[in-house]
Amino acid sequence: MIRILDIAFKDLLQLLRDFKTFMFLLIMPILFTFLFGYAFGGFGGGGDSRLPVGYLSQDNHWVTDSLHELLSESELISLNENVFLSQADLEQRVADGDLAAVIIVPDGYGRAMLKNKSARLIVIADSDSSAWTSIEAELLKISSRLDSAVRTATIIERLDAERMPFDYAFEQSLAAWKDPPIAVTETKSPAVEKTSDSGAALAHTAPGMMLQFAIAGLLTAAQIIVTERKSRTLQRLLTTSTRRIDVALGHFLAIFLLIFTQFLILITFGQLALKVDYLREPAAIALVAFSAALCISSLGLLIGIIAQSEEQAISFSLIPMFVFSGLGGAWVPLEFTGETFRAIGHVSPVAWGMDGFENIVARGLGFDSVLLPAAALMGYALLFFSIAVWRLYAAEEK
Repeated sequence: MIRILDIAFKDLLQLLRDFKTFMFLLIMPILFTFLFGYAFGGFGGGGDSRLPVGYLSQDNHWVTDSLHELLSESELISLNENVFLSQADLEQRVADGDLAAVIIVPDGYGRAMLKNKSARLIVIADSDSSAWTSIEAELLKISSRLDSAVRTATIIERLDAERMPFDYAFEQSLAAWKDPPIAVTETKSPAVEKTSDSGAALAHTAPGMMLQFAIAGLLTAAQIIVTERKSRTLQRLLTTSTRRIDVALGHFLAIFLLIFTQFLILITFGQLALKVDYLREPAAIALVAFSAALCISSLGLLIGIIAQSEEQAISFSLIPMFVFSGLGGAWVPLEFTGETFRAIGHVSPVAWGMDGFENIVARGLGFDSVLLPAAALMGYALLFFSIAVWRLYAAEEK
């Protein structure tokens, strides 16, 4: 055991002296997380997602004021009001695509509504656009509510004007629409609610970049083993009582400690700076991080043992990084691909790591959801480590 710790400590000292290790393990994943986050809207700021609609009122009436209030409270459209813009200016903004539509309230709209006459709004929009159907439905809904409130208040006033004057009945009728007797409530997972806006992109990007550059960091770790073999330090070590399995475990432990520490630092950074809710299920996140570190460390050990030169170590580190990351959904979620590509993608251990992290931070699932991804990652770790040890014995017996 002492020999294993000595080898691991020696490797860690060499790794920490190299600035490339710090760059690949910490700086690069943070930079690329911000880059991909901006690309996929992760830093959109949670702005107003409603459709921008211009508004111009030519009617000075309290019914028109009520219409304006209803439009302002809409969850679908956002009124864009500018007293300095004429009707022609607003039409031009619709043509330029700056506004989805323009609502013009003509003079006499309020009086016509009270007299039970035909009251029409003027709407300027591109009827071929996808937004028009939604805007039209919203305007019909709001104008129908206003018309119903006027009609209801008129009937009530006729029945008992002293106890129920028109203004009071009108206000109560409008208020009733805000609290309907039947309502549909949509319940979401807490994790889905937290990542439904800008956090959704980061909930995917942050784990993806963390896994990708953990593999890239194997470049330096693999080079240490290559240099050790080229300088014949490894051969001299094997002439002592140190067993080959102890050498493999020592190198493996050094890489594992480096990768697992990287995960802990980046998870903390993601939680505090990027608001990715890793700590919603800390035990599950720790299990995925531990399993992923085991898998990547075993891969690093294998690369270091089979590489015959520094150039091969670079190639054997970068190629898996790009292949595993691309196939495994570190760049683009596998949910956006077809079933065939998703099946092929899960040949990559990165896909299982992404499943584990995203089940917690993006999909709002519990601890049980990470057991299969963790088991798959540990299976890959055992496979890579077994091949590495076999290659070490085979190479040194020649």
